[in-house]
Amino acid sequence: MTKTITVDDLKSLLNITAEAMTREKDRLCELDGVIGDADHGIAMELGFSGAAKAVVPLDSATADPTLVFNTAAKAFLNAVGASSGPLYATALMRAGAAVKGKPSLTDDDMVDAFVALAKGIQDRGKAEVGEKTMVDAWAPAAIACRAARDKGLSLADCLSEALIAAEAGTEATKHMVATKGRSSRLGERALGHIDPGAASATVIISCFKGFFLP
Repeated sequence: MTKTITVDDLKSLLNITAEAMTREKDRLCELDGVIGDADHGIAMELGFSGAAKAVVPLDSATADPTLVFNTAAKAFLNAVGASSGPLYATALMRAGAAVKGKPSLTDDDMVDAFVALAKGIQDRGKAEVGEKTMVDAWAPAAIACRAARDKGLSLADCLSEALIAAEAGTEATKHMVATKGRSSRLGERALGHIDPGAASATVIISCFKGFFLP
């Protein structure tokens, strides 16, 4: 049975993601310390905490999902000046645009929003799979999610497939030499280390999966 996804559901999803980033902050900073500035976990916690707080005052009776996504996008950008700020702000705005005009969301709408979110990150970052970035998690996750939905799978199963693909993509970044971002300066010294952006993407996708489990 298809569950209607409401504004309150999206608020809760953002809150759960913010809590997950607080739990994972130290691990993400540790990963980033090897190939970056050791602040990725802090940025992700600030961004999602800001987004989760910003949507709380929205009136669930009058707000729509697009407003939730757009409000979250603005708050994320205001909270995070680092590269992940514009990336996730764009992603959230794309998700909002994908469901524009809908008072609540169906499973199909949520898949559309998820895929748009991933595409927003890829477009804004101008990155491709294989360049050791968060796109190595997001792009395969979106493809897997869409393919699962095209086969008629439930939203929970679509997101399970997305998470499997994201985890595989994140693990694969260990064997990549970065060509984008700060870690690109390290060349082959970045080999053997997971990309922190891909790792945080997997945390987000795991929150999506957990939230929509029946």
